[in-house]
Amino acid sequence: MKNTIEGFGELVFGLPVMEARLSAPTFASIKNTIDAGSKLDPGIADEVAEAMKEWAMEKGATHYTHWFQPLTGSTAEKHDSFIFPDFKGGVVTGFSGDELIQGEPDASSFPSGGLRATFEARGYTGWDPSSPAFIKYDSVGAATLCVPTVFCGYNGEALDKKTPLLRSMNVLSEQTVRLGKLFGIDCGDTMAKATLGAEQEYFLIDLDLVAERPDILRTGRTLFGKGATKHQQLDDHYFGAIKPRVAAFMAELDAVLWQYGVPAKTRHNEVCPAQFEIAPVFETLNIAVDHNMITMEVLPVTAAKHGFACLLHEKPFAAVNGSGKHNNWAISGPDGKNWLKPGDNPHENAKFMTIVVALMKAVDTHADLMRASVASAGNDHRLGANEAPPAVVSIFLGDQLTDIVEQIEAGGASASKDGGAIHLGVDLLPELPRGNTDRNRTSPFAFVGNRFEFRALGSNQSPAGANIVLNTIVAEAFDYICTEVEAAVESGKEFNDALQSVLAAVIKEHKRILFNGDGYTDEWLEEAAKRGLPNLVTTEDALPALQTQKAKDLFSKYGVLSNAELESRFNIYEETYETLIGIEAATAADIAKTMLIPAAVMAINEYASVPAVAGITAEMSSLLEAAVAGVAKLEAAEKPADQIVAMNELRASIDALEAIVPSELWPLPSYDELLEV
Repeated sequence: MKNTIEGFGELVFGLPVMEARLSAPTFASIKNTIDAGSKLDPGIADEVAEAMKEWAMEKGATHYTHWFQPLTGSTAEKHDSFIFPDFKGGVVTGFSGDELIQGEPDASSFPSGGLRATFEARGYTGWDPSSPAFIKYDSVGAATLCVPTVFCGYNGEALDKKTPLLRSMNVLSEQTVRLGKLFGIDCGDTMAKATLGAEQEYFLIDLDLVAERPDILRTGRTLFGKGATKHQQLDDHYFGAIKPRVAAFMAELDAVLWQYGVPAKTRHNEVCPAQFEIAPVFETLNIAVDHNMITMEVLPVTAAKHGFACLLHEKPFAAVNGSGKHNNWAISGPDGKNWLKPGDNPHENAKFMTIVVALMKAVDTHADLMRASVASAGNDHRLGANEAPPAVVSIFLGDQLTDIVEQIEAGGASASKDGGAIHLGVDLLPELPRGNTDRNRTSPFAFVGNRFEFRALGSNQSPAGANIVLNTIVAEAFDYICTEVEAAVESGKEFNDALQSVLAAVIKEHKRILFNGDGYTDEWLEEAAKRGLPNLVTTEDALPALQTQKAKDLFSKYGVLSNAELESRFNIYEETYETLIGIEAATAADIAKTMLIPAAVMAINEYASVPAVAGITAEMSSLLEAAVAGVAKLEAAEKPADQIVAMNELRASIDALEAIVPSELWPLPSYDELLEV
């Protein structure tokens, strides 16, 4: 089918461009590498590089870069030109296969978490042929060819998010193909692929107002601010008519993303005023991650052109919705079908329910890792309310699937909760209706018809980390179920009896992870504690899961992360958390001392001669004393936990002052102003 959107994929060196510009054998070779995960033939690299260079230069590119994703959480690039001196007073252009396949950026200043010493500067980037190269234009129109790559140290340690993601995808593929063979699905060398649709939430704030908010400029969120008079109480912003200025921004955002081949599909107003969402069509997981990182780069640049600042922080404003990145994850089997979509016959549904049960085992066994994968300073403010799931990880299946799970545990499904007979045949399950669950907005991990939605991921986070964990723990669960069923069949047990027995045992052990109710209630937290489910409320609580022997055994067994690589992630994430909290604390103290306390003093002086407002003056004075003491306490705090407590106490007195200090004296734009776009 031809593209119906003009310019879609125009800036992407994808399969259509490669087919048109490469010889048939070279194209067949690289397509096989992409589709089947076969090893790249280095013999074709020069031809691919030359074609890529010629295409890029036609688009105006003079430079190329290996575009990679270090452990900073953002992307990185170093630009090299295509030109070489001809030693005759001129230049020629070139881009070799060696330059395409491998680069050598200075790695010394990227986070390594102890994997390497600062003076060990050498690092390598390596081409990921499964993710297409693309052209990126800067603010003055200069074009650069961006080649997606992995990033590793001199000794081969992964210093990025893409390398372990690709490893986890390979492991999941191996175990998925193995599971498929149990059900008679053998597609030769074809890989199974995890797929992802990452919904991206964000705020748009007037750029001029943000320039007057040092807290937003330095930390991405408001450290002070009394609640807006009208915010999301009426739920009238959600899916409301999009205002013209925002609509113009969204139209340009879509147009730019489509040029990059990002299949942006949905756009709408979110719950909170000034909050919005963009969602793409599902793609192969590593490409979807790359496209989400591109989206996060394009959002603020495009917003600025329309006079907005785009805030990707998980909780820019207190007491209203924060922003998540709903991680819609599914498995495309080697037969090309979505294996998380209920099938048209009992055989397909037996496979579907096997995967559901495997996910129960995976998430229950490694709930702590799931929580650690979304841990961040920003996400700590978001989790637990306003449509963000709680820190307790559980699975929502809905009534029908839960009922079938319970029947399997009891000995085999015989009827569905919706009524009607179930034909067991040679398998366990009936044909399932497509809309077999509601959507539970309070569930961290919910089945929503043809995928599982991991709702705890924060808006400012790369999807890579959560999906590295998810892919690996599901691969482990598949491995376990396959091993148990294979052994039972080999011993003479009939396949369906073996499968029923194994699934029943897994359900019995891990059914505590299922919860279909309101995750925000105190009753659920009490029940979760009784079930033994971890409640890791803060990042400091969650990150130690990366240091457990269980985590080390998991990632090393499947070759996703070595013990040293896993330890490095813990060190980096812990240091990042402490650094961010320290920046917030210093910023809060600075703003309070130099802007807000002086404003309160001015107000008190103005009111001092007006007897009618003596009560307000006294209240201001009391709050001012609390604020001064709060600054002293904050500046004395050294540990993140103490800094957070001190910031909250200082904020309480400052926000109370904002409510009574005349608005013309208050130096910060208010929530009422910021949320009006």
